[in-house]
Amino acid sequence: MAIFFTADTHFGDPHILRHRGARHDSIAAHDAALVAAWNAVVGPEDTLWHLGDFAAGASRAHCAAIFAQLNGIKRLIRGNHDSNRVLDLPWAEPPADSARISVPDAQGREHRLFLSHYAHRAWPGLWRETRHLYGHSHGWLPDTSRSCDVGIDAWDDRPIAIDAILARQDAAELVPEEIARHGLR
Repeated sequence: MAIFFTADTHFGDPHILRHRGARHDSIAAHDAALVAAWNAVVGPEDTLWHLGDFAAGASRAHCAAIFAQLNGIKRLIRGNHDSNRVLDLPWAEPPADSARISVPDAQGREHRLFLSHYAHRAWPGLWRETRHLYGHSHGWLPDTSRSCDVGIDAWDDRPIAIDAILARQDAAELVPEEIARHGLR
């Protein structure tokens, strides 16, 4: 059982097509492509943390139909577009505004994570090597050595596992300001 992260799927949102350009010519094609990409990565027994904006502008029926097609044990960190039509879906746990979790990498080493829909410049556990995962920015914010966007716009339309996230953060040139001024990475 693996653990994956994603954000900003915006299922059912015709406005997202402007941001995603020529990648999809209709919202139906957009949603079908994202469902296929999700299910190609996430298995039925895997855990998926969705860091907000699961859907926008979609009906309750559309949200439920998409949700039912997606593999995995799904958890939600609420985003700015996640109204009751999303919050009322059968998530594994009630949606939260943020979460602090630990997950193992492929070698079994535990990594502390702070999950939020929004990017933070400082977050709980920053000084204790807690890494920060977020969405909302649609890949526009640069990664740091301890934080990155896990949304589909930053990861080729698919959920991502912790090892790829760690590699991207480790390769980042920017360091969170609060720790950089002390010479830390």
